[in-house]
Amino acid sequence: MRRMPGATILHADLDAFYASVEQLLDPRLRGRPIAVGGSAAGGVVLAASYEAKRYGVSGGMPGWRAARLCPGLQFVPGRFREYQPIADRVMDVLGDVTPVVERISIDEAFLDVAGSTHLFGTPAQIAVLLRRRVRDEIGLPISVGVARTKHLAKIASQVAKPDGLVVVEPEREREFLEPLPVGLMWGVGPVARARLAERGITTIGELARTPTGAVEKILGHAVGSRMSALAHNEDPRRVAGAGRARSVGAQSALGRQQATPELVREVLAQLADRVAGRMRAKGRAGRTVTVRVRFPGMRSVTRSHTLPGPVATTLTLTEVAEQLVWQAIREQPHPEPDVTLLAISVSGLVEQSSLQLELPLLTADPRRPGSAPGAARWAVDRSVDAVRARFGNAAVGYLPTAMPRVRTVPDEFRELAEHDL
Repeated sequence: MRRMPGATILHADLDAFYASVEQLLDPRLRGRPIAVGGSAAGGVVLAASYEAKRYGVSGGMPGWRAARLCPGLQFVPGRFREYQPIADRVMDVLGDVTPVVERISIDEAFLDVAGSTHLFGTPAQIAVLLRRRVRDEIGLPISVGVARTKHLAKIASQVAKPDGLVVVEPEREREFLEPLPVGLMWGVGPVARARLAERGITTIGELARTPTGAVEKILGHAVGSRMSALAHNEDPRRVAGAGRARSVGAQSALGRQQATPELVREVLAQLADRVAGRMRAKGRAGRTVTVRVRFPGMRSVTRSHTLPGPVATTLTLTEVAEQLVWQAIREQPHPEPDVTLLAISVSGLVEQSSLQLELPLLTADPRRPGSAPGAARWAVDRSVDAVRARFGNAAVGYLPTAMPRVRTVPDEFRELAEHDL
């Protein structure tokens, strides 16, 4: 009989990270309900402390609504320059116990400690050690889930919040998952949760007992098949150690808006500016541009195009993305559909710390980086990068990014949520 592998995967998640950092840096805020970003007059709450969450305040909520839910709520602007260094210190602590650390956002990571137990004890003991070190050395609360799979470890860390530890041994996985709400599963958002609830499926146990074919009819073939497997804790993914990213991307949730040329251009220009800037900062460029367009009902369409050479220029990336997005939109049955999300990613990354000019033998095409217009765009972008490095991102930029019509979330906050290269 094949022996089931042990629970050696950890998911470590800093609790209410942005708000916790504000309380760490300003002791007067500790124990008080605070919201990072927004105000009682408007704006958007970016994060809330657990004291505020008890009143129903959450990230993405309008500031005026948060103020009504929690009368004593204190709004703070957010010290974005402090977040990344503090989070990096936490990741250094995690890396002290195992080299197999997969950071999936600024404030959470997976670890595989199978090779570390002979040094630091059982996975549960390692989790206790990490939580103590993060609290003592950095001053932040962190919740940890320990399980056999990544999916279950992440659920366990959510159950452990705030500031707790949950270990799920292999023999009690089904017992643990049975009563939990489906909303705790990775990939089950409000729309999917509502669709499942309409069929009387509200817990992971109920989802596991529902035939896969029936789940696929509710959520679609790909999503339904994946959710059904995860409900049975079938997750073959392993923890990937640190390595250079194979792609770089950014996305913007739009609520629900009509896909006008002005909206699409502005959003894609902002996304391309972030993606291209990050590539240039790391001396990299990519050949394949992929866009994702999400329509109401969580239906997404992706389109890709591979360029003749690797690019990292903002205008070129914007133009290619626009072409792909409109291709996806025009294929829809409705002539003027609404969109809820736009995303850009670039893959096929290569080094590009300098640009090799080409001989003027072909027609000038900015999509070829070594052509005259392509090189001119690269030179302009490098100048923009230099100005921003000295005076900040708001100092200069292309028109749609420098003067957006609507900006509800600071660019600094968006950038913290995006993976580094």
